[in-house]
Amino acid sequence: MNTLYISDLDGTLLDQNAEISQFTLNALNALIKEGMNFTVATARSAASVNSILKDVILPLPIILMNGVLVYDFTLRRYLNIEYLAKDSLLFIQGILKEFQLTGFMYEIIDHKQMTYYEELSNRAQKDFYEERVRKYHKEFKQVSDFSLVAPEHIIYFSILDTREHLDRACEKLKNRSDISYAYYKDVYSVEGLWYLEIFSVNATKYNAVNYLREHYHFERVVGFGDNLNDLPLFQACEVTCAVSNAREEVKAAADHILDSNTQDGVVKWLKRNYPLA
Repeated sequence: MNTLYISDLDGTLLDQNAEISQFTLNALNALIKEGMNFTVATARSAASVNSILKDVILPLPIILMNGVLVYDFTLRRYLNIEYLAKDSLLFIQGILKEFQLTGFMYEIIDHKQMTYYEELSNRAQKDFYEERVRKYHKEFKQVSDFSLVAPEHIIYFSILDTREHLDRACEKLKNRSDISYAYYKDVYSVEGLWYLEIFSVNATKYNAVNYLREHYHFERVVGFGDNLNDLPLFQACEVTCAVSNAREEVKAAADHILDSNTQDGVVKWLKRNYPLA
């Protein structure tokens, strides 16, 4: 059976430093060379994934930004982009102003990404910005107001704040049929902050996995995850695996519980179970 194995990155395939361990790197490349169909589905953008996975053999496209993008890792080109409709964009910007939230707004034009911000309003946002500039050479641009950016090519918003501040915005977003969002705890935050990531209703890990299934004729998908934004990934899979550090909701949706991300749980399971009968 033609099977795709697809893993989340942060908290799942990556260690506590958001890096791929040498053991995982070596084992993963060996399995891919053996013929395993493997890719990743992450909330990250191309800039950081290109750096983190630079030594991994990835002939298949990868899923970025919770399904907004399907990306050819070899050619460094986007194969599928789900843009936000203008009405959706205006609604999101209104919600951010109503609840005094800000973060990062993403745009893609001609296969180039730009990330906008109005202000860095908390330490976590500053750390997010500084790490991605320093470590991944990501390009950011400050604007006084998100509404000043042309609306045609906006794909995504990422807000990092306390759950108390974000809950009210989520309640408003639930009522929109044209918008999807991912809402989950930041696995690296010592303050217990949460991510609210907002995008088109057509852009989910579920839809992006099915894009790969249809274009590459996969008959079965095996998924690996740890956080709430991996539940749509699991919904698109025949077999689901949660690392032991996963949230309880993710473990409850999993067929298998693996060792933790810091114990190389994903590749240890793959080494034991590939090829799946």
